[in-house]
Amino acid sequence: MSTVFARLKDVASPRIGLGAMNLSHGYGSPMPEPEAVRALQAAVDMGYRHVDTATLYGATANESLVGKALASRRDEILLASKCGMAIDPEQGKKVIDGRPATLRRQCEASLGRLGTDHLDLYYLHRWDKRVPIEESVGELGRLVEEGKIGGVGLSEVSAATLRRARAEHPIAAVQSEYSLWTRNPEIGLIAACRESNTAMVAFSPLGRGFLSGAVEDPARLEESDMRRSMPRFSAEHYPHNLRLLDDLKAVARELDTTSGQLALAWLLAKGDDILPIPGSRSVAHMRENLAAASLRLDAATVARLDTLLTPDQVKGGRYGAAAQADVDTEEFGA
Repeated sequence: MSTVFARLKDVASPRIGLGAMNLSHGYGSPMPEPEAVRALQAAVDMGYRHVDTATLYGATANESLVGKALASRRDEILLASKCGMAIDPEQGKKVIDGRPATLRRQCEASLGRLGTDHLDLYYLHRWDKRVPIEESVGELGRLVEEGKIGGVGLSEVSAATLRRARAEHPIAAVQSEYSLWTRNPEIGLIAACRESNTAMVAFSPLGRGFLSGAVEDPARLEESDMRRSMPRFSAEHYPHNLRLLDDLKAVARELDTTSGQLALAWLLAKGDDILPIPGSRSVAHMRENLAAASLRLDAATVARLDTLLTPDQVKGGRYGAAAQADVDTEEFGA
């Protein structure tokens, strides 16, 4: 059994976890710290037990925030973070660095910010293609042996890279974008995860707010919001994609639920090894997302949802050219 599944069982976690990123990073101005601390504490109070952060988010501020909010409740949660991609303080920009010494240094720093002596799960945030994956994973494996991390994770990798990596050390989880409108893991990654009982952690399971209907007009987003640079949210493609959302909303109305809850329930129906980690700045939305864990879809509804927002229907790539070059995932039509 993957160490992820074992830890989730230990802390009695629901299948749905919490992505902490957008409290500090990616979607415009960071949330004020006192409000963010209260939101994280409320999330654990309502039942979240899987919390995900990263060195990159907020240039380390997100890890510090999670540590401040949850260090006293460390034993209650599966705590995950990521290394290998960070904001360089001198350059002020993102740097991908998978060298063993860098990963070890970032791990030590993460432990300090999070106020803990170990992480349950530590991901290589991006594969540094200048460094053989075996070298990066080998160092993470040594951190497991030392008790500093409970399991090795990878993020945004292909099935082939996963297979190379797990020949060096067991991989507890792979994190990749997966939702109704992003189905790339179905090309080969999910099957590769299942070969070795590796958890598939689905980030952005609500399509960065799209599937929950939270983005009416991307032009109204803050200038620093990452979605403004994503082709799917562009003025060229978004009106078309927004029309596709109508069908999902119609099914949600029939089932007396929300489109966001329906999107999460669809992911949960794809297998017990699929673990969505939606993020939110709203405690009410966190509660709504968590409630989706109790929504059961019959096979006919899942099949119906399978036909919506398919890769041939959605217009625009999920990343712009620069961000796409950083990932190693399979792409439709490639």
